[in-house]
Amino acid sequence: MSTGRALRSLLARDEILVLPGAFDALSARIIEDVGFRAVYATGAGYANAAFGLPDLGFVGLAELAGHVGAMAEAVDIPVVVDADTGFGDLLQTRRTVRVLERAGAAGIQLEDQVAPKRCGHFDGQQVIPVEEMVRKVAIALDSRRNEELVVIARTDARNAEGIDAAVARAQAYAQAGADLVFVEAPLSRDELLALPARLGVPAMANVVEGGKTPPASALDLQAAGYKVALFANTALRASMAAVRDAIAILSEDGSSERALTRMVTWQERQASVRFDELLSLEGRYVRGDRDPAQRSTRRAGAGASASLHRET
Repeated sequence: MSTGRALRSLLARDEILVLPGAFDALSARIIEDVGFRAVYATGAGYANAAFGLPDLGFVGLAELAGHVGAMAEAVDIPVVVDADTGFGDLLQTRRTVRVLERAGAAGIQLEDQVAPKRCGHFDGQQVIPVEEMVRKVAIALDSRRNEELVVIARTDARNAEGIDAAVARAQAYAQAGADLVFVEAPLSRDELLALPARLGVPAMANVVEGGKTPPASALDLQAAGYKVALFANTALRASMAAVRDAIAILSEDGSSERALTRMVTWQERQASVRFDELLSLEGRYVRGDRDPAQRSTRRAGAGASASLHRET
């Protein structure tokens, strides 16, 4: 099953999809190991963690593609990718979809901000004309190599034009074919919870701790009618706090001993990076290579299997 199909299967369930954000391949792996069924490649988290920069449009497509490729290689669950504005106009959006799909994205989120974009919970967003974003959604859909790739359309019009304009934009993007819509930064809990009924199309909510939108649980969002509850930067901010606290202890004590309870164990660290699994794999091939007869038999069997596959 393709990851796009797996993501669509999750979206078809009655239960809301809780989508944690990952800022690198290891955080994506941890999210998978905890038991989440999909992961979000957060653009803000990547800009913060990889470059020490705010979410103000500094990341380029080539950088993002490498990042997504590493994440998709590290996990077996679908990866939903924050692709900002598509890195340009229509033709650039086409290339963005193709590059990120090839890198391993199961879903791609595009937004209607003017480039360079900024975090939806900052001030000063500007949005492109609705007709221009409709064309971006259309070309994104047509550019997919696999029609199971999920296309998500986000609008930042709440702060730029008001909630009614944001609702109208999201509906227009759904009409253009977006699989899921995302109204960023509602300003009250009532506004947030009323949106799915107002939109009348599958919607995603973004929970940003301390941001412009009051917090809500996944159960609250499910009851309101949302299909996806995004917690984009929970992992990053928890990691930042853990690093700060452990390094402060090291600074104060000249020792990491008091910080041990704040760390994963040595064994947990190695398990997260699949050390034993990879070592076992290496050992199997090394042992097999010691016997030329076994190696020849394996090659002959592989050739016969390939030939049978071609014939069928």
